[in-house]
Amino acid sequence: MRKRGFTVNILDNKAQAFQRLKELLPAGAEVMTASSTTLYQIGFMDYYLGGKNPWHCLGPEVYNEKNPETQGMLRRKADTAEYFLGSVNALAETGELVACDASGSRVSAYPFAAKKVILVVGIQKITPNLQKAMQRVREYVFFLEDERAKKAYGVGTRLGKWAIIENEMQKDRITILLVKEPLGF
Repeated sequence: MRKRGFTVNILDNKAQAFQRLKELLPAGAEVMTASSTTLYQIGFMDYYLGGKNPWHCLGPEVYNEKNPETQGMLRRKADTAEYFLGSVNALAETGELVACDASGSRVSAYPFAAKKVILVVGIQKITPNLQKAMQRVREYVFFLEDERAKKAYGVGTRLGKWAIIENEMQKDRITILLVKEPLGF
């Protein structure tokens, strides 16, 4: 992964991931998050949404907007945040990052839009290669996300937009916090 231009931090557990994530975000930074079970599991989302943190959090502005047209505009603007946080669905041993979602709102910032991307990844998401990573999304992750979406939104999901990142040209733009325990799905 480092040869592909990614900064990698290997951490033992979710508590270390939460702490490292807070260390990487400077006070006053503009921060947006993707929808991420992993970020909830490490405790970050409660801290982020709780309002008692040192950042300019774009998420609440987006989530609280009731006008669909205005909310869509805010979502697109949030993709260009100074820091965009999330996870991936799979990480190939060969170094590729694979993320997929129905609308693209989760993955759209990863390839280019956000100034910096920080991805928290549980160890169970590692696959031998890109083909197996995509297979993991189709045959495993999809069904768990579909179940989650039905509970959260009342409708299921679909495989809509994929982001496969093989290399990052900008130094220190994408940081991966690889956690040695299962997180997300």
